[in-house]
Amino acid sequence: MKKTTGMDRSITRSWRPATQAVRGGTWRSEHGETSEALFLSSGFTYDDAQTVADRFAGEAVGMTYSRLQNPTVAMLEERIALMEGAEACRAQASGMAAMTAALLCQLSAGDHVVGARAAFGSCRWLLDHLCPRFGIEVSVIDATDNAAWEAAIRPNTRVFFFETPANPTLDVVDLKFVCDLARAHGITTVVDNAFATSALQRPLNFGADVVAYSATKLMDGQGRVLAGAVCGSEQWINEVLLPFQRNTGPNISPFNAWVVLKGLETLELRAVRQSESAVALGAFIESRVPKMLHPGLPSHPRHAMALAQMKATGPIFAFDVGDRATAFAVLDALQLVDISNNIGDSRSLMCHPASTTHAGMTQEARDEMGVTEGLLRINVGLEDIEDLKEDLDQALAAAGL
Repeated sequence: MKKTTGMDRSITRSWRPATQAVRGGTWRSEHGETSEALFLSSGFTYDDAQTVADRFAGEAVGMTYSRLQNPTVAMLEERIALMEGAEACRAQASGMAAMTAALLCQLSAGDHVVGARAAFGSCRWLLDHLCPRFGIEVSVIDATDNAAWEAAIRPNTRVFFFETPANPTLDVVDLKFVCDLARAHGITTVVDNAFATSALQRPLNFGADVVAYSATKLMDGQGRVLAGAVCGSEQWINEVLLPFQRNTGPNISPFNAWVVLKGLETLELRAVRQSESAVALGAFIESRVPKMLHPGLPSHPRHAMALAQMKATGPIFAFDVGDRATAFAVLDALQLVDISNNIGDSRSLMCHPASTTHAGMTQEARDEMGVTEGLLRINVGLEDIEDLKEDLDQALAAAGL
């Protein structure tokens, strides 16, 4: 196989993001296919014994085994890296495989990690349960408090781990401050960028070391496959992450990688359009609900920071209707928006985090991060905004709001 039109990497890196999303990382076989080929093969053959020996020794370029590399997966990895502005990327089987690998590949017993208290439930599980099980010390802080990051640093602190905007409370973290602080202390920053993707926010531009994704979300964008990705410097990816991934095997399937490649082609178009609709819908219902959590609206405490860090504020926001009964009443009255715990989809989806995505957390942890019984999280899709307004209007009215 060869790269698109024989272009070298220096040329593809000079392309703008919209071009990279469509053409970045494309390889073509001798058949000259326009769409990326799907290589459903677990292994590969070799012309002679020395060739395979050289490849396994790292002295020759080429495929050896799909747990280590696959042409379709390699195309996805190169495209995501180009869009992210990263030197390298490794795709993963799911978003949580990406988060787990990004942490465990670099942490050992006796190390210390500082994490944001507002996070996806499974990410908090990694901090609250998995890391301590292996002797890794954890501090969970309010990530919006810059002073809390500095106060949490210990001599053995190795990693800062956070998401911005955060799931589901939409906390916005000061990327430059936290990344600069980490650099000054030799700490690696791992940023979960799933709510934004590189189409809306590029944490590496603010000094982040590692960016991790659930590509299941906006990158696929149509609720089809599970996928994840971890981006960083070529040295970190190859020397820190790859040995962990090679030997533990959280690899994405070539088919899922191919589906995400197709999703990336329209990522920016979807992300920007859905962001615009999310701002319009949030503004439409804000006066109807007790509390709105939307970084795209002036009422958010870090609205200005969100606009400074992001091209647009994303398709997801949350609002509090007071209690579980009212929240369930809103959900049950929906006619267009689906009840679902996924995000980033082209369809509008809504869920009750306390009983779904964060149900596995203790009540104390949910209270600490602001996941109340009345909180609802919505992913705004590509439907006509007027239809979405009408559906939310009648659902809120049915719940007495």
